[in-house]
Amino acid sequence: MKTMVAFFVIAFSMLSYPAHAQDQRNSAWVQIEARPSLREAQARAQVYAGILADVNGFSLGNGWYAILLGPYMRSDAERVLQVYRAEGQIPSDSFIALSSNLDQQFWPVGANLLNRDTIDPSIPIADTPLPPAQTQASDETAAEARRGEQLLTGDERRDLQTALHEAGFYHSTVDGAFGAGTRRAMSDWQISNGYEATGVLTTAQRTALMEQYNAPLTSVGMERIRDEKAGIQIEIPTAVVGFKSHEAPFAHYESSTDLGARVLLISQPGNPDALSGLYDVMQTLSIVPPEGPRNRTRDRFTIEGRNQEIATYTQATLIDGQIKGFTLVWPTGDEARRQRILARMRSSFRPIPGILQPAVSEEVEQDIDLVSGLLVRKPRVARSGFYVDAQGTVATTADAVESCARISIDGNDAEIAFSDNALRVAVLRPLQPLAPMAVAQFRPNAPRLQSEVTLIGYSYDGVLGAPTLTYGTLADVKGLHGEAELSRLNMATTSGDAGGPVLDAAGQVVGMLLPAAQPGRKLPRDVSLIANATAIRNVLELAGITTRTGSDTATLKPADLHHLARGMTVLVNCWD
Repeated sequence: MKTMVAFFVIAFSMLSYPAHAQDQRNSAWVQIEARPSLREAQARAQVYAGILADVNGFSLGNGWYAILLGPYMRSDAERVLQVYRAEGQIPSDSFIALSSNLDQQFWPVGANLLNRDTIDPSIPIADTPLPPAQTQASDETAAEARRGEQLLTGDERRDLQTALHEAGFYHSTVDGAFGAGTRRAMSDWQISNGYEATGVLTTAQRTALMEQYNAPLTSVGMERIRDEKAGIQIEIPTAVVGFKSHEAPFAHYESSTDLGARVLLISQPGNPDALSGLYDVMQTLSIVPPEGPRNRTRDRFTIEGRNQEIATYTQATLIDGQIKGFTLVWPTGDEARRQRILARMRSSFRPIPGILQPAVSEEVEQDIDLVSGLLVRKPRVARSGFYVDAQGTVATTADAVESCARISIDGNDAEIAFSDNALRVAVLRPLQPLAPMAVAQFRPNAPRLQSEVTLIGYSYDGVLGAPTLTYGTLADVKGLHGEAELSRLNMATTSGDAGGPVLDAAGQVVGMLLPAAQPGRKLPRDVSLIANATAIRNVLELAGITTRTGSDTATLKPADLHHLARGMTVLVNCWD
């Protein structure tokens, strides 16, 4: 079965290859090994070429040589990585690599896919499918290897077990105790790497094992930095991100390659309220996907988010009046390497003296959609709605909530409880009960023609932070084609107003504004259509909602009408 699945993966990659072969410099690869010598890398490439398709080898610089599968389009590379890793045909720590991280090609001999010159294969490899077996005598005697092993600290012993586990050889508890399972894993690793199987690693073999384990970190240039201004010391992937700017509370380390990675250092004075505010702000940023676990206490928080493009992790801690932390943004499809990088960043994070102070500078870009240089995540659609019961159920236009990954009512998550596609009215139920300031009372009959009405809605898609009132008159109690469920207003509206309630002088709902856009028809600016109160009540009854009927005919004072309308109206957002 594994062979059959692998066949289809290989066939698929071969079919998709010509479509992108002309731009291999922007292609994706699956890196399966990295070796510290050209001879070893050539030998391992030859072994892999005997069992897998699309095997290539490139120098990584600094004396390291990578063996990769590809080139593929990014989506194909992720599929190849997933299938081969699941089948155990490539190491579990294999990951997605990009052409920008590769240098000269050494395998296949003479190939030059990236036009970056080739490495002269002066070492014959035709008769050496594997590096020659090495005996302990060439490195250390068995007794010397055991004595060296006895000098290892507990952490070093656990690191070796972890490395064996990540390489797929060790499957037991990482406890630093070298029992039968660890010895068997060491023997298997020795055999796989061309050494004599003794079950005890020599000093050089331990070094080679840890170099293999740390290859994902080596490939991105993990290096300790000290940001004196932010007051943070941490290891970050310096080969793929570089410093850009300080914009409190962030130190920006932007992507320096086409990988798209990003690091933020978080540094600001604070208290528990400031930490809570930062927690809320982080979740509005476009680099923090809304889906993922969150955890917050009085003195720390973590936020994780993931979508089809990126995975983001943020941590921040409040200590002695200072909030410090970091954010790592990494492309999806490279999870094994991301986890290694994240673990190293977390373990190496150290606050040092220094703090970013809030400051206003003419050089800082001023934009309502930016927070300290970061884009705020925005909804795909923003419309209006209004409360129809005391539990926070909302009526709005169905156009506002079509094909949404997430729906929110004034920032609170909601779901579609009912939708009338003919009338284009939707009923939303909050996932957690809300306590509205005001609930709609529906007028029992139609108002007089030419009577004044008031629309309350988020005319500017929520930019102003509050709904606005628009005034007009009732032009007809029927639609343009005589529809009994519609009424026509003499009123100029905006797209954000759609879904908002239309009130009479007593504050009773006479209808809900419908979207102006009609297929094949463009209405004059001062012509608006509403679903009348009777039609909306019928929809709500079908949804199981008990509505309130208004009975007061006394005209409200403008301030009272405004207060009532604002307490009833909500901003409905549709998020991708």
